[in-house]
Amino acid sequence: MMGASIRRRLVLLVLTSIALVWGVALVSSYRQATREVAEWEEARLAELAQILALLDQRNLTTLANARIDVREEEKGGEPGANDRDDDDALPRDALFQVRGANGEVLAGSPQLRELNAWDLPVPAVSGTRDITLGGQMYHSFTLRDTALGHTVRVFEPANTRSDLVSGVASRIARPTLVALPVLAVMVWFSIGWSLAPLRLLSRAIRSRDVNRLEPVDIGRAPTEVRPLVDAINLLLSRLLHSLERERAFTADAAHELKTPLAAIKVQAQVALAETDMARQRLAMERVVQGVDRSARLAEQLLLLARLDVHEKISTAPLKPATVAKDALLANERNAQQKDIHVTLLGDLRAEIDAEPVLIGILLDNLLDNAIKYGHAGGSIEVAVQHAQDRVQVTVRDDGPGVEAGDLDRLTNRFFRATGNQATGSGLGLSIVARIAEHFGASLRLGKGIGERGLAVEVSFPAYAQAS
Repeated sequence: MMGASIRRRLVLLVLTSIALVWGVALVSSYRQATREVAEWEEARLAELAQILALLDQRNLTTLANARIDVREEEKGGEPGANDRDDDDALPRDALFQVRGANGEVLAGSPQLRELNAWDLPVPAVSGTRDITLGGQMYHSFTLRDTALGHTVRVFEPANTRSDLVSGVASRIARPTLVALPVLAVMVWFSIGWSLAPLRLLSRAIRSRDVNRLEPVDIGRAPTEVRPLVDAINLLLSRLLHSLERERAFTADAAHELKTPLAAIKVQAQVALAETDMARQRLAMERVVQGVDRSARLAEQLLLLARLDVHEKISTAPLKPATVAKDALLANERNAQQKDIHVTLLGDLRAEIDAEPVLIGILLDNLLDNAIKYGHAGGSIEVAVQHAQDRVQVTVRDDGPGVEAGDLDRLTNRFFRATGNQATGSGLGLSIVARIAEHFGASLRLGKGIGERGLAVEVSFPAYAQAS
């Protein structure tokens, strides 16, 4: 299932956020407008009541009759009727009533009779209140003029106020509704333009093949895209390094396997052509030796390949001295053939966290190299030392050693030090270095016994028991 579009998601989030903010602002504006309109309407009704209190009987009657005339014209639908608001002393929907000191009605809007409100009781105090007339809600303001003894009441339909508030809200909301689609288009193209570096990166990667692993360059990438570009370039660099290493490994392995296979073929041909049984047997023994060497070389190559892919290997606490004893027994025959004396020294109880088979291979390679390149009648020491949080496993010999210029290259695959006559694949110390790296150990090469020969020290992290 394909993931959602980043562009579409961003547009939706931005517009939703804007709409939410606008909605909150609109609701807040509507509430504020409602309060302000209510205050304005109350002030207006109070002002109208004060104006009416200043009028005499004749003017009040004239005003009431004028309101009747205006309403009659509205019912008749005459042109211009709606334009007379500004000429009236009162708003078109407002009604009024003025009573004298004795409670008699001095003047009032005739519509109050139709609404059965002509004889409504007069509130005892001045102020605003809501009242229902003829099934419709009205806002009413009462003014008691103590100087003249008159009581003025002004009535206005409640929907007048709500209509005014709705009009204000409509004027606020209309531009917002128009602007939202325009904003959506602008946001869509703006986000598309901002995501252009991702499209460039996609095209740059899509155009690559297995032979093009150089770093990706998309110019001045934005800050948000740069970590992605850097991560991809790091991955490409690792892939390039891995491919180069595999190509070199394959070429070297093919070359190394070619030599023993060619020797096996020659010895097999000699055995087939030889009529003398002794010579034929010698040729077949050399064929077996060549097969053994090829098999060992293949095993070493497979082990290196296994370590190179960082295969998950389970570990357990183990004593290097115990594994070293097994390695000594495995190489005892070869040591005896050259009359080499092998000694195990040091802390036999020191522990590391590793895999026994791989540590056995590490020690086997170190002992095999020491025996192979050591001189007849020589000595080899295997020492295990526990120092603070490290366990050092060292194999020393007193053989011819290695020139100082070759020490740094001994762990390279298929490298053979100059001056050594012993046969080998040049993979032993490469395997040791890879196993050491796999378990977080360090490798150091130096002088052997009595400043002669070679010493290989592998320093492992000591096993720490959980408290």
